[in-house]
Amino acid sequence: MLELAVLALLSESPMHGYELRKRLNTVLGTFHRFSYGSLYPCLRKLAAESYVTADGPTAAGRLGGRSRVVYTLTAEGKERLAALLGEGGPSSWEDEMFGIRFAFFGKTDAAVRLRILEGRRGRLEERREKVRSALTRTRERFDSYTLELQRHGLESVEREVRWLTELIETERAQAPPTGVPPDMSAHTARPGATQPPAREDNGDGTPPTG
Repeated sequence: MLELAVLALLSESPMHGYELRKRLNTVLGTFHRFSYGSLYPCLRKLAAESYVTADGPTAAGRLGGRSRVVYTLTAEGKERLAALLGEGGPSSWEDEMFGIRFAFFGKTDAAVRLRILEGRRGRLEERREKVRSALTRTRERFDSYTLELQRHGLESVEREVRWLTELIETERAQAPPTGVPPDMSAHTARPGATQPPAREDNGDGTPPTG
């Protein structure tokens, strides 16, 4: 999870650790709060695997008089990022991972985005049915506050299902027709079609004589 986020942010520009942590918290703070304790081990691991380079302190890498190591994505790191962004299996549908994948949907292939959205919706629909079933079975055993809390949870799930359905419909509407290259105009002539000859005139708009 953290590996994906770090590689995705470094694909935009090189950053030192302090700046990277700020960007992580800004982009992903809603879903997860990152700390230096988790970030720097991840950066060392990525550097050891040649996914990033760790450049020594420079004038541009100093902040508040302290030296900062600048991390840059390598060609291998770009390949690794592409592989991670191409994954759309069940792990991408879970609560925390889905939020992080969604934050980087702009870098994700359209087919993978749709697969993740549909998987996430299916997962929530299963959860919704379980909550409904639990409310029906245990309604008489809960006090009014506990019931209200469960209703609130159910409403949250239903709201996200509606939101996901809207996103899925938008993704499908934006997808190019199957088998048609996206750069082909709807008015492009079919192969082998005969084009009508260009009209000629006498230069004054009248048809030629003879």
